[in-house]
Amino acid sequence: MEKKTCPVYKKCGGCQLLHLSYQEQLAKKQKEMSKLLSGFGKVEKIIGMENPYYYRNKIHSAFSVDRKGKVVNGIYEENSHKVVPVSACLLENQVGSTIVSTIGELIKSFKMKVYNEDSGYGLIRHVMVRTGYHSGEVMVVIITASPIFPSKRNFVDALLKKHPEITTVIHNVNERHTSMVLGKTNHVLYGKGYITDTLCGMKFRISPNSFYQVNPLQTEVLYGKVMEFAKFSGKEIVLDAYAGTGTIGMIASQYVERVISVELNSEAVRDAIANAKENQIRNISFYKQDAGVFMTMLAEKGEKVDVVITDPPRSGCSREFLDSLFRLAPKKVVYVSCGPDTLARDLAIFKKNGYKVKIIQPVDMFCHTNHVENIVLLTR
Repeated sequence: MEKKTCPVYKKCGGCQLLHLSYQEQLAKKQKEMSKLLSGFGKVEKIIGMENPYYYRNKIHSAFSVDRKGKVVNGIYEENSHKVVPVSACLLENQVGSTIVSTIGELIKSFKMKVYNEDSGYGLIRHVMVRTGYHSGEVMVVIITASPIFPSKRNFVDALLKKHPEITTVIHNVNERHTSMVLGKTNHVLYGKGYITDTLCGMKFRISPNSFYQVNPLQTEVLYGKVMEFAKFSGKEIVLDAYAGTGTIGMIASQYVERVISVELNSEAVRDAIANAKENQIRNISFYKQDAGVFMTMLAEKGEKVDVVITDPPRSGCSREFLDSLFRLAPKKVVYVSCGPDTLARDLAIFKKNGYKVKIIQPVDMFCHTNHVENIVLLTR
């Protein structure tokens, strides 16, 4: 596979491994995972991508003004809030990249002011574009520092004229002086205010703020492996912890008796309920709660759970979460990890509490970056 180069690779910090060929990247990640995790069990061969470019279905572009007063958009330089101008990124969906460039031109022609973090003046902060890999639907979110968006109708019309493929446009208001991209308020300017996409044969609704894996092809590989490792018989009660918008639990619902889905973020839970309805799934229930607290409650009631699927944030599972999981004592745990170091820490705790690692499967979800996703099957 030919190695592609990027003019801002050294500056941007979005990729860390672009100087290596893709085969070398996979070999490097395999070596690191084996070194870190082989003490717990066999580390399988990492699953890479056939085409490791333009896979990100979510683009987030920051806007600022350069020294010459010119409007630029791109990615924050690593560990800073200085915008590195990026016209085309090797990781980002190409349709989305083109739309972001068009928005940059429209901002200039509409003479809109770009937000200045230091002074707090200006309107346009960021633009986010999300695309449905299978559906082809496109969402554009324009994030402003103020609820007043002058000439928004004309702006949207001009954007749709150039990009009729856009299915919804949302105005998000973020008045806070913070590094958070999205604010809490969304105004739908065009379309439904969300897009849908298909994952493992199921339809999912994606709202501006909802979590959805950014690499759809590898997500299908990842979730496929989760189902394969769990070896469901059809009679299991499954708990999906850190469930997000309920994707893993809903896919598992086809193979088990019942799924209990637990997530703390209320918007994600709302999306999850809508997704289950859309897919006519009746054997899943959703709870807005901390997963650790919820499992403790189940254990105290003497409730039985056969399998726990957990997909925690990069910081791994909290000690409280693990203690409540051990009280619940499921026969199997399928741990999906996006932080190998915290995974190693947690596996040592599982081992002390009578769980054995059966299989470790690395998946390359974020090609050209240092990140590696792992799926681990543990049995009691």
